[in-house]
Amino acid sequence: MSGSNRAVFLDRDGTIVQDVNYLHKAEQLRLMPGAADAIARLRQAGFLAIVATNQSAIAKGLLTEAELGDIHRRLGEMLAEANPDARLDGIYYCPYHPEAEVVAYRQSSYLRKPRPGMLFKAAREFQLDLGSCWMIGDGERDVQAGQAVGSRAILLSNDLNVTTDADRVARTLSEAVDIVLATPGRTPLRPAAPAAAPA
Repeated sequence: MSGSNRAVFLDRDGTIVQDVNYLHKAEQLRLMPGAADAIARLRQAGFLAIVATNQSAIAKGLLTEAELGDIHRRLGEMLAEANPDARLDGIYYCPYHPEAEVVAYRQSSYLRKPRPGMLFKAAREFQLDLGSCWMIGDGERDVQAGQAVGSRAILLSNDLNVTTDADRVARTLSEAVDIVLATPGRTPLRPAAPAAAPA
């Protein structure tokens, strides 16, 4: 799959907002320091900013998809308040979990990271050149999802020497964006992503 656009896929909790363990109310949202400015810099450089987040809190019955929509609307407002250029171009989420307490969401989904379904879905809808894209997140499953579609991946960790399959490691989203903006070209020596994948 290839297109003309490039994007940075972003995990949500622990990357853009503080991880509060199953965030389920807009009042719990707290932006990570520098996150809004980092997203603004990506968009000013011509990258789309696209969130890809596992939301098993829905599978646990802690919130509904409609309530998640309210949370994400508030997130957009908070980013804009912090920096008018900090806009998210898309938000993709997976509400499913193989051990969900809510039966309707009990399944092993191709959308759930580390599987790459959300990224492939975004790539189709935005006509992305996946070899020119990046994935940034604070978990190895973010790294695996990004690399599965042929993109480069940055792991956020306070330990820059952490064992990881990520292409690079950064302490903050701002540092990760520095890496993205300083690295030209497409993903080197990585197999092309499949032309199609399950939704």
